[in-house]
Amino acid sequence: MKTNRHLMKDVQGSQDFRNVPIQKVGIRNISYPITVRDKSRETQQTVANVSLSVNLPHTNRGTHMSRFVEVLDRFKDEVSYQSLDLILIEIKKALMAEESHIELAFPFFLRKKAPVSGLESLMSYECVIEATYVNHLEIATRVEVPVHTLCPCSKEISDFSAHNQRGTVSITVGMTKFIWIEDLIQIAEDSGSSPVYALLKREDEKHITERAYENPRFVEDIVREVALRLQSLPGLRYQVIEAENFESIHNHSAYAVIAKRADAG
Repeated sequence: MKTNRHLMKDVQGSQDFRNVPIQKVGIRNISYPITVRDKSRETQQTVANVSLSVNLPHTNRGTHMSRFVEVLDRFKDEVSYQSLDLILIEIKKALMAEESHIELAFPFFLRKKAPVSGLESLMSYECVIEATYVNHLEIATRVEVPVHTLCPCSKEISDFSAHNQRGTVSITVGMTKFIWIEDLIQIAEDSGSSPVYALLKREDEKHITERAYENPRFVEDIVREVALRLQSLPGLRYQVIEAENFESIHNHSAYAVIAKRADAG
């Protein structure tokens, strides 16, 4: 039997009497192709795990989840930095909301040359772009960068060698101006003992090992180095810098965080 959908009851749109507003309600874990800006190639195609949400007043029982996908599909050829404000404005209209939110989690790819052999390989970095629209657009970008670290204490107290390990540097920046993902990656890699590569020959391994030995870093050193380097970037509203070393001789990780706003000292 055919049903006229226009006569079906709008359950989500019914009134709620519990007097409890919801800050975010929406959909998550939807995979979608997106375009991100790339310094060397202008743009880069990748696939994001997308979350979309709006606020829900205390008077409304639910939101119309299908409308998120409808709006996203209208931008199927241009989900990018440049279209975030348009997507969020359309979501606000479609859901009759006061604010809207989008999160894009995706791998960003760079071709890197080994330091001595010059061999190229593809490295991926986990990135997240979060944007909110109330009266204007606010964007934050997070990138996670693997680094190689060598312990300054171990180097100082040992007759030879020093324990070293791989770590992760996470940089989150709130932006008023566009910031290249590549610049954040470079800052993170420069702040460790050495960068990490996908492809290395023996001459590259020797170079990296010796470079790390001459450039020991605690997690405290890393987050401070990142904080100083971020000062050269324009348009920062806030920053959160995290470093974690996956210790090679301890049964724990070492961890440090710096978080500050642009107007803070």
